Amino acid sequence: MKNFDKSINTQALTPIGAPVFTCKEKCKGQERDAKLCESIEESIRRSGLRDGMTISFHHAFRGGDLILNRVMDIIAKMGFKDLTLASSSLASVHDPVIEHIKSGVVTQIYTSGLRSKLGEAISKGLMEKPVQIHSHGGRVHLLQSGELSIDVAFLGVPVCDRFGNANGHSGRSKCGSLGYAMMDAQYAKYVVVLTEALEEYPNVPASLHQDQVDAVVLVDEVGDPAKIGAGETRMTTNPKELMLARLTTKIIEHSGLFKEGFSVQTGTGGASLATTVFLSEKMEEQNIKASFGLGGITGTMVYMLKRGLVKKLLDVQSFDEFAAKSLGENKDHIEISANEYANPSSKGAAIKQLDIVVLSALEVDVDFNVNVITGSKGLLRGASGGHSDTAAEAKLSIIVAPLTRGRIPTVTKRVNTIVTPGSTVDVVVTDQGIAVNPKHAELKARLKKAGLEIVEMQELYERAIALCGEPQNIAYTDKVVAVIRYRDGSIIDVVRQLA
Repeated sequence: MKNFDKSINTQALTPIGAPVFTCKEKCKGQERDAKLCESIEESIRRSGLRDGMTISFHHAFRGGDLILNRVMDIIAKMGFKDLTLASSSLASVHDPVIEHIKSGVVTQIYTSGLRSKLGEAISKGLMEKPVQIHSHGGRVHLLQSGELSIDVAFLGVPVCDRFGNANGHSGRSKCGSLGYAMMDAQYAKYVVVLTEALEEYPNVPASLHQDQVDAVVLVDEVGDPAKIGAGETRMTTNPKELMLARLTTKIIEHSGLFKEGFSVQTGTGGASLATTVFLSEKMEEQNIKASFGLGGITGTMVYMLKRGLVKKLLDVQSFDEFAAKSLGENKDHIEISANEYANPSSKGAAIKQLDIVVLSALEVDVDFNVNVITGSKGLLRGASGGHSDTAAEAKLSIIVAPLTRGRIPTVTKRVNTIVTPGSTVDVVVTDQGIAVNPKHAELKARLKKAGLEIVEMQELYERAIALCGEPQNIAYTDKVVAVIRYRDGSIIDVVRQLA
């Protein structure tokens, strides 16, 4: 390397008339609190938001979210129109979005889920453009492909410092993992963090990092953690759900995968939580330890970690206060992004290392296709979530559902809406029998040998119809109100407007 020529006149390289500064003089007087905004309105003005742009939110607080509605109300008052709302998921708390659709503030939606009055209104034709329903992994794929391009992300967190380092596992309103918000922070052109508390710099370890954040706003509340799992994350006493959980545990035990170092993901419904408990008991009996638990983490998974039954928890979303607290305290409880979790385009999604996943369903048909997005009346009332992602990659995907709900069959001739294709489903567990995908002859033989009642899907369908009768066809118009995107971005089905 050549020595620097000290004879060079650096001032001669400066444009005529430009002042010459030393480094110290350049830094002198700069505001270290430059990212702090006095209000949400100020952060919106700074962001350069314009009509026609895309804004995003995350759903770590689920039903307890207090940010989306507040920000949307302010955006509406400021006069913005024709926006695309790209929240990672939408819950019943977000029903006020209906008014923003009616007024033209929101004209397009990308989301994993739709529920309650908002889902019903869209099902009945509220929007001109169809909603784009994606999986959790599929959302990251859309961000990477550029189809979904976020202009401004508004990310609510319990704590953050003045420079933008934020996490969800400390502070008053712990929500736990910010696995979905991480993607917005990475890909959005402008990132606004809204926080309940400003910590001393540096607030580390951080989930959202200072070099990703453009603005910080101190607000009174970002969410109610008590409502994160309200109505969904519950331990069951229902005899039917407990029976389904015991059947599922027995399937796992005799699957050939239940051995030292297996990996597992279970859901948040009553039967799924009970399965986790019964599986823990079976693991203790046989002195088997799992290598990792994955996905949305619940207190039952935290229990397994504390008991030494699972070595690591990989947490993309914490589903209750026990999981949120554990994430901040236990080094073996690890926060991962949605990209690390389930993106099919990722260099290393954790689901590619997953052995067993236990999933729920609104409907399953004779071809093993699963619907988790539309109810028996055709209304949008669920979420794609990580359903199709995990079913596609796990060695064993188990769908757990009662044969009927009330007088409504769960097993049908054809589901209203395909979210997870039957080719990726291995076992369907009902209270009236267990069906194994025909491509798994060896698994079917194993389960029969274990004394489980194995039947064909057609037989389950016939039993459901015998109990409930053939359901009436739902009347639709030709208008498409939602497009179901498979995890690779392709269209797997559509939802039409109710007549």
